[in-house]
Amino acid sequence: MGRDLIEAARRGDAVEIARLLAQGTAVDARDGTDRTALHHATEGNHIAAAVALIEAGADVNASDGASIDHTPYLMAGARGYLEILSPMLAHGADLGSTNGYGGTALIPACERGFVEVVRVLIKAGTELDHVNRLGWTALLEAVILSDGGPAHQQIVAMLLEAGADPDLADRDGVTPLAHAEARGFNAIAALIRAHGG
Repeated sequence: MGRDLIEAARRGDAVEIARLLAQGTAVDARDGTDRTALHHATEGNHIAAAVALIEAGADVNASDGASIDHTPYLMAGARGYLEILSPMLAHGADLGSTNGYGGTALIPACERGFVEVVRVLIKAGTELDHVNRLGWTALLEAVILSDGGPAHQQIVAMLLEAGADPDLADRDGVTPLAHAEARGFNAIAALIRAHGG
């Protein structure tokens, strides 16, 4: 029955998920890649299926041990799936958990310009100045790996207003301000300067 639950999650079939769970199928049954039904529902951005699993007690922090975003929670954050992420935060998401790069869910969300996801993760209390294995914080990624456009400008502003350290440099000692200036991101550079960078 675990295989049936995983297949239903992969298809996004919330009705079948509810039926299988009512029959006693284990909500956190795993497939051959060590993924749960919630992994598959999240990966497909199947909102109703994911919410049904979360509300039935699925482990939002279940790790497959192998992929980059190895838990459903980290996957939802990195892919910008706000409607799945929000109930995960209400059901025990581990804000300190890290992906294959050693980054929290906040870091890839900042890199990819997911403004609302960043807002929710900041409000939830995710550590702002966590440093990943590349030596980068959320602020650094929002500068280094962005296009400097409006979404990233908004993210930089939110991080700084929430208390992110504007002077926390990368491993080479290059600050967010120096990165912004080198890329010609004038609006971002101005935001960093306005917050003491």
